[in-house]
Amino acid sequence: MEILFSLTVSLIAGLLMSRVIKPTGLPAVTSYLIAGIIVGPFVLGQLGIDGLGFTSIESVSKMDLVCDVALGFIAFTIGNEFKLPQLRLYGKSTFVIGILESLMATVLVDIALITIHNMHPEILSFEAAITLGAIAAATAPAATLMVIKQYKAKGKMTSLLYTIVALDDAIGLIIFAVSFGIAKSMGSGEINTLNIIVEPIIEIIGSLLIGALMGLILSKTEKLFNSNSKRLAMTIAFVFLTVSIAKLQFSVGSIKISFSPLLVCMMLGAVFCNICKYSDELMDKTNKWTTPLFILFFVFSGASLQLDVIMNIPVLIVGIVYIVVRVVGKYVGAYIGSTATHCDDKIRKNLGIALFPQAGVALGMSLMAYELDGSGTLIRNIVLFAVLIYELIGPVLTKTALKRAGEISPVPEEVLNRRKTNQNA
Repeated sequence: MEILFSLTVSLIAGLLMSRVIKPTGLPAVTSYLIAGIIVGPFVLGQLGIDGLGFTSIESVSKMDLVCDVALGFIAFTIGNEFKLPQLRLYGKSTFVIGILESLMATVLVDIALITIHNMHPEILSFEAAITLGAIAAATAPAATLMVIKQYKAKGKMTSLLYTIVALDDAIGLIIFAVSFGIAKSMGSGEINTLNIIVEPIIEIIGSLLIGALMGLILSKTEKLFNSNSKRLAMTIAFVFLTVSIAKLQFSVGSIKISFSPLLVCMMLGAVFCNICKYSDELMDKTNKWTTPLFILFFVFSGASLQLDVIMNIPVLIVGIVYIVVRVVGKYVGAYIGSTATHCDDKIRKNLGIALFPQAGVALGMSLMAYELDGSGTLIRNIVLFAVLIYELIGPVLTKTALKRAGEISPVPEEVLNRRKTNQNA
């Protein structure tokens, strides 16, 4: 009863806030995040009424299942943009830009935070510095996707964004696995090279293989039905199933085997869109079905932002450095990559801006960082602070970048007049 009521309040809060925010021209994602903060532990949650607001971060975590499913559909949607003709057009640019912007963010954050460590080792350990540098590589595909969908952005930069945020996740996993492996080994006094190298490779290859297999099975299964409604139901069921399989974890000797739900579901969507002849029609229906799910995902994301971390001065200082330097790294890396692949001037100047948002993947990495003795809590709080800033301003910057690139079409005059008529009615 309490969970159902919380779902209802969260969905209504997100929808109402989108109406309040609309006159400002801010993206809907931002309004959902603000709604989440309002129903979260630091505003309505202070009333202590379960259901009306989330009374604690633990009560927000009860909604993790909804968030996992929403991320699965977000990744599935991004994967559906990986059509072979598009990959042939933008594959080289995606690969070069994705690697450069990820590595540049990591290298610059590493340099900045290691400098802070050398000046004030009591504030930031070396292990924490290189772990945060690795986390800097990650972006937030969910926020980017929602802005693209809301404004129906189209063009080369939009196509590049879809594929770069997907590749970015794989690159980020590799960088994090290596850096975090080194940090853990330094803490324990011994470096396990096998785990550092093998585990991320297994995670990425295993995720892609599982996603490809599930995509093949889904494409074959869709042929059993003549009704698009039943095909839609089967598509939704397969995303649920794929998310659940991707959450599996086990060990083989000293090697931990795990998978990336984002990569698995992206691969599911990529195979599905290239094999199933009904994919375009089914994706159109799926996008309509998932709208409430995505709203809930961002409301819960806003509710989970811990506003009290900004009261911690060391977190505030290191967090500001992390945010600013990561932004510089993303922008410079994307600029160099798009220049090297002969992208036009609008893409060179704006692509990096659309890669600023950071959320779910980074938070997942910060949870793993709890394994670092003495530094785990600091890393988690810095990432939480960064996510708070990135999630509130990131969607606005993504919209601005797409608009400057000329990939968001202005609203036709007749549509504006119709909206005014409806509002006055």
